[in-house]
Amino acid sequence: MKKFFLFLLFISVSGASIAQQAGRFRINLETGPAIPKGGGIGLLFNIEPKINVADNMSVGIRFGTTALAKDVTYFNLTEDYEGEISGNISVSGTFDYFFHKEGNKLAPFIGAGFGYYALSSIEVNSDDFNSPDNFGDLEANFKWAPMIRAGIELGKFRMGAEYNFIPSSNLQNASGQVIGEAINQYFGFTLGAFIGGGRWR
Repeated sequence: MKKFFLFLLFISVSGASIAQQAGRFRINLETGPAIPKGGGIGLLFNIEPKINVADNMSVGIRFGTTALAKDVTYFNLTEDYEGEISGNISVSGTFDYFFHKEGNKLAPFIGAGFGYYALSSIEVNSDDFNSPDNFGDLEANFKWAPMIRAGIELGKFRMGAEYNFIPSSNLQNASGQVIGEAINQYFGFTLGAFIGGGRWR
């Protein structure tokens, strides 16, 4: 078992010795917790094809999905709601700048993005699930929003933090009636790796 772990360490160090090069293509895969503004918890998952436009810069398209349990604001609430279903799907253009120095295995980066978010925030009670037709009139909210992020890369591994500045959207009940406002901004921690070219020395 000890030899196996030493072998994995050798492979990781060897992989980290290859420099990132302009023109190389990669796909980032990331997941982690999401913390909504104002309280709550959630989970995010991103897939991001990218190309290195220079040795220390890359651009890409991030496809993301996030599920959140978060605080909301109600308008004239007269019913007793018991649970919230909330989430978003997004497509964003991204840019990352890397502060990598030759001979250093770590590559810190900062980045930003701008994209289109499809949002859904629904408040339900137990009776809604007994009447599936209640969900027939739900409408998605669509918003344009920026994102900023920072983190580090080591070999093909990537760790970071991001903040998504998504505007508030309508909170609906199961029949599609607007009953409040949902805050969509959230802070995310990401951990993942990438496949393809562009590893660091």
